[in-house]
Amino acid sequence: MLAEGAYGLRLLTAAGIYALLAIGYQAVFGAAGALSLAQGAFFGFGAYVTGILGARHGVDGAITLVLSALGPMALAAIVAAPVLRLESHYFALATLGIAQLALLAGVNAESLTGGANGLSGVPGLTLFGVDVSRGWPLLAAVWGFAAVAGFLSWSWSKGARGRALALLREDPLAASALGIDTGALRLAAFLFAAGAGGLAGALHAHLLGVVSPEVLEFPVMIACLSMVVIGGRGNPIGAVLGALLLVQLPEFLRGIGPWYMVAYGAALLGVILFAPDGIAGAIARRLPKPMPVLPKPASPPAPRRAGASLSLRGVTKRFGGVIALNDLSLEIAPGALVGVIGPNGSGKTTLINAICGLYRPETGDVHLDGKSTQTRMPHDIALLGVARCFQAPRLLDQATALDNVALAARGSGRAEGLALHVLDRMGASEFALRPCAGLPGGVRRRVEIARALAMSPSLLLLDEPAAGLAPEEQADLAARLGALNAEGLTIVVVEHSVPFLKSLARRLVCLVEGRAVADGPPDEVTRNPLVVDAYLGRNWKRT
Repeated sequence: MLAEGAYGLRLLTAAGIYALLAIGYQAVFGAAGALSLAQGAFFGFGAYVTGILGARHGVDGAITLVLSALGPMALAAIVAAPVLRLESHYFALATLGIAQLALLAGVNAESLTGGANGLSGVPGLTLFGVDVSRGWPLLAAVWGFAAVAGFLSWSWSKGARGRALALLREDPLAASALGIDTGALRLAAFLFAAGAGGLAGALHAHLLGVVSPEVLEFPVMIACLSMVVIGGRGNPIGAVLGALLLVQLPEFLRGIGPWYMVAYGAALLGVILFAPDGIAGAIARRLPKPMPVLPKPASPPAPRRAGASLSLRGVTKRFGGVIALNDLSLEIAPGALVGVIGPNGSGKTTLINAICGLYRPETGDVHLDGKSTQTRMPHDIALLGVARCFQAPRLLDQATALDNVALAARGSGRAEGLALHVLDRMGASEFALRPCAGLPGGVRRRVEIARALAMSPSLLLLDEPAAGLAPEEQADLAARLGALNAEGLTIVVVEHSVPFLKSLARRLVCLVEGRAVADGPPDEVTRNPLVVDAYLGRNWKRT
């Protein structure tokens, strides 16, 4: 039995502590998709807080547990400003540096931590003066904390926030374009992970009665990461399964003799190979799933915003020695539909990124409805009414078209109904319940535009929306965009297909080397010698 005898209870209690640690780590690694290597440091920090206050000052466990959670959270909040700005392996290395600094502090601050010898005499857990003795009482308390943490993690990462976290994990750039505050989500996940890690460390100190620098060493972090990967990073149940497996399996295998660790490693490797989504993910794939049901279409919750005015004033953007935008000034009136053409490398996509706040101009400014956006973050600009689509549709491939569009309608109170409404407007409602991974390219483009429209924007920026579309698909898309513009929506379309733009836009702007060399009615711009020489080519007049 798992809990047979005092030793079995101790192992099961340790598994509960690691489950709590792993549940916290799932928030930052599983939900937010950031490979933090500081979870072991938060675990050790919490253990030392409890060790110092409990062993030296006799503070009640009700207080030490709270402080052991708040202390790592405070550390996480302090380091979050520089660390959370980093991506991928840079973030991992930065958090690894935090963990190593914590270990050095634990070893060298002898007067506080006991140095290499650590702290002994940590009392058993007491809550409000009541002893929680080792054995069944401590086991119940530990798993009770793990259950609460699991419920909080599950509640936080479901519904609209869950969809936002999924997009943050897969494509932070697309998440920012939808008005999702990616920094706030990552910070919340980082703080939750730190608090759960510190609480787990405190319970670990009460279980063992000693705290040594081992609680800050890298093997703790490796064990936590292994539990989440093997158990499943997307569900608190996965953290529990991973903790039980990694704590209990070595004990089960001891009976086979000196090769038990080889068998243990082989078992873990087998799980990774045959269940890449973890044990919980493998189980979930085999469970019957309810048939999806289409919601009732909902009209927009409020009248569409009036079309925005857009002004670029002397905008310059450089990438090293390359000038992508060169003192560009452009005025776009509310309700206009403007096409932007130009050769590759002329600054067309850079123009869209500058409007959205993804790039900050070295000089000049961008104004939306007369207000500067220079100091605003990309998600703030999106919330002002700026929606954009990318050159290649950036969708959650494993999610349905309906769920992808509902991401942008998350604040409406009836996200799925509004999502179906805009999918229908773009002629893609019949694909609403299909995963985006299997959709044709033209349908994926319509889904992405529908997602942008679900934000109820005042300015829509499209980057090569007709790329890869058949002529009849281009004509249909032009008609739908024209209808949206007729309702007052300001639209800027970057496109290489001049016939598509001539059927749609009333004004063309041609960029060459970051400058607007022509600006006016489509027929006038396409006859401009500078445009013909730099972009259209000498054969244009005969096509």
